Amino acid sequence: MRGQLRRLTALAVPVYAELLSGVIASVIGALWVAGLGGAAVAAVTLAGTVENLLLGLVLVVASGTSVRLSHALGAGDHAEAARTTRAAWRLCAAVSAALAVPGFLLRDRLAGVFLDGEAADQATGYLTVAFPAFALFVGQRVADELFKGAGDTRTPMRIALLSNALLLLLDPLLILGPGPLPALGVPGAALALALSRAIALAVTLRLRRPRRQRQLPRPGRGAGPQPHAPRGTDGVGAAALRILRAGAPFGLDFTARMAVGTAQLAMVAGFGVAAVAGYGLGYRVLLVVTMAFYALRQAAAIEAARLTGAGEGAALRTLHRATGRLAALLGAVAAVLSVTLAVPLAALFTEDRAVAAQSVGFLRSAALYLLPYALVVALGGVHQAAGAGRPLVVSVLLGLGAQLAASVALSGPLGVSGVWIGPAVGAVVQLALLAALTRSRCSRGAVGGVCQSGGHGSHPGRAADPAPARR
Repeated sequence: MRGQLRRLTALAVPVYAELLSGVIASVIGALWVAGLGGAAVAAVTLAGTVENLLLGLVLVVASGTSVRLSHALGAGDHAEAARTTRAAWRLCAAVSAALAVPGFLLRDRLAGVFLDGEAADQATGYLTVAFPAFALFVGQRVADELFKGAGDTRTPMRIALLSNALLLLLDPLLILGPGPLPALGVPGAALALALSRAIALAVTLRLRRPRRQRQLPRPGRGAGPQPHAPRGTDGVGAAALRILRAGAPFGLDFTARMAVGTAQLAMVAGFGVAAVAGYGLGYRVLLVVTMAFYALRQAAAIEAARLTGAGEGAALRTLHRATGRLAALLGAVAAVLSVTLAVPLAALFTEDRAVAAQSVGFLRSAALYLLPYALVVALGGVHQAAGAGRPLVVSVLLGLGAQLAASVALSGPLGVSGVWIGPAVGAVVQLALLAALTRSRCSRGAVGGVCQSGGHGSHPGRAADPAPARR
């Protein structure tokens, strides 16, 4: 157990630093844009929302890549690892073209759907730069997941720190244009982001080159003999399908949460501007702690995929317990901090008493859902990587439905506080469903190291079998 806790911590801490650096850079960049006026803020907000919506599709490829690569390496199947790597890059090219080309051609219409006047023009200018550069974003995500699938979460962290440091430097130079530099405004913000990503991706690809000449990861103890890697494109298409199957639950999870979050915001908006502002401040504060849950999720998924590939069922069950303990600890600490620090944190971000009161109410209500939410997020990574993606998706969708229903029902008698209690109901429902569905799956004899009894684990050959019906 202690070994698994140390392994999870070693994998998760760099991921958390990577995620946190992105949030900090985004917040500081928003401050530079804010100086350009409300139209500029609206334009950049729309562009960020569009990228978040597209991220759900990108996550299918990115998350599936790390899971399948870790699975193959855990099984000692370096031929499959090579096929997975080639398939990931081909999917990267396909997804980039499928999203960037239509987005660029339809950028005027996209901006006009949500904005008008000057704000729409500025959003079009941002998207004119952002869509052609979208391939840089997808390429970086795939490259990062290839490192993570090999058990290396430190390199993506370092690259993220580099990229975000460059963004912090380039934003004021290209947006405001000090000295002889031209002030590009909103398009400058898009250009700064594109340049920072281009440099970071170039460094990433340079770091990956030497690794092709040697085997980075160590196979699991249950690894079988390594098959010979096929030449040419044989098996790459099948590997791409396995990546998509493995990543689909992660993408669906993210997209569903984004959609429900948008609906939640619409409900809050019905209670006035102060409620929306307070919710926005509180939500950004919670990002700092909830990102720790997702960092643990990534670490648990990487390790679970490796152990599943190696056929180490006993170790996988230990990982499940260790992940649950860490998630419970993180969730409990987050809940306590959300209650005790709600007032000083709200005062730190705003002097408006109405907004501060709403923010405090949201943060204190959030304490009710942080513990079950942490468990759902982190344990979901273990189950998905071990082949239980379907129960994960079902529990998330039904739980989010319960969240919306509870928010609507409680908003009548409790006002906006009822909307904020909805996520707690949804998280509890998700956790209960995930436990019940995975238990039911185990009782039916489904393959998966978390389910199996006995101390010998699953058979390496079966664990490595990517049978579609079980993934």
